Amino acid sequence: MSWVWADIVRVAPILVFLLSITVVAELADAAGVFESAASLASRQGGGSVLRLWLLLVGLAAACTILLSLDTTAVLLTPVVITVARHLGLRPWPFALATVWLANTASLLLPVSNLTNLLLVDQLGWSVATYVGRMWLPALVSILVSVVLLWLLVRRSLRGRYEHPEPPVPHDVVLYRTALVVCLLLGPAFVLGIPPWIVGCAAALVLGAVFAWRSPRVLRLGLVPWQLVVTTLGLFLVVGLLEQHGLTQWLTTVAGTASDGPIALLRTAFVGAAASNLVNNLPAYVALEPVAASSPDRLLALLLGTNLGPLITLWGSLATLLWRDRCRSGGLEVGAGRFALAGVVGVPVLLLTTTLALWLTR
Repeated sequence: MSWVWADIVRVAPILVFLLSITVVAELADAAGVFESAASLASRQGGGSVLRLWLLLVGLAAACTILLSLDTTAVLLTPVVITVARHLGLRPWPFALATVWLANTASLLLPVSNLTNLLLVDQLGWSVATYVGRMWLPALVSILVSVVLLWLLVRRSLRGRYEHPEPPVPHDVVLYRTALVVCLLLGPAFVLGIPPWIVGCAAALVLGAVFAWRSPRVLRLGLVPWQLVVTTLGLFLVVGLLEQHGLTQWLTTVAGTASDGPIALLRTAFVGAAASNLVNNLPAYVALEPVAASSPDRLLALLLGTNLGPLITLWGSLATLLWRDRCRSGGLEVGAGRFALAGVVGVPVLLLTTTLALWLTR
């Protein structure tokens, strides 16, 4: 089992981060932070549904770049669903945009996605070197995503809405504490503090305040144990398959050529397919030795594992977290509906971003 244990140890910090940041999201929601953020967003939208949607798309992209895709899935999803419901709008166009940008805006900085951190560690690159190679694919990914999303949901973005009355927090101490904690997450990540430490510290602070002001909110159900168990199970399955020839088979499928746009595109599509089958984290770890023949192939693999998980709901931890947040907000997400949008968008995203990657060589 040492072959599985090594992979689990490698991704353990992100699993701790997911546990802690989910607790932070649940407690912030209970304190009224998301309801307040929804009210602010609706006022900034100026009554235009399209303008509000574009505002939230930009917020999702910025949150993903600076705070990571998982933070966007956990913290922003409740905001956009609450916004839509308060304004009498369909929440699906806003929720879909959030999960898409959580994945497709996660290319620019190493901290934006765990797979980016794994690649930087593998290649020994600095942040500047990584950004120098990925800025154009990252920009193309965001722009193409916005265009594709608009084409998919444009009929729901017409018209105007009335501004609702701003909400009044039921406990000012809880609200202000949770708001400050959420606002401090961004600077903490930018300063380079390990995300799992930031998440744990935030969860402990909010947990202590809730234990004082509203202890009934604290329960074991706040922690997404099922998500962690599922992820560990996927790593176990992939590890077992690697012991039975998975790496050799993936080498055959992905090819061994390291130069040219066709070779890069092939690697990206294999990464996307594997991500939708078993989740992008174990997929990246399994394919990393296959693509290690050149930095370009590893970057192409990153495109596939970051942008590809938009077809199955287990394609990335962010999509799993997003679905969980949607359910908590009363929005049921059908696997078929989600897959249909991804089947349309993923090939276009991979084609355009792989070309952009090739142009930055």
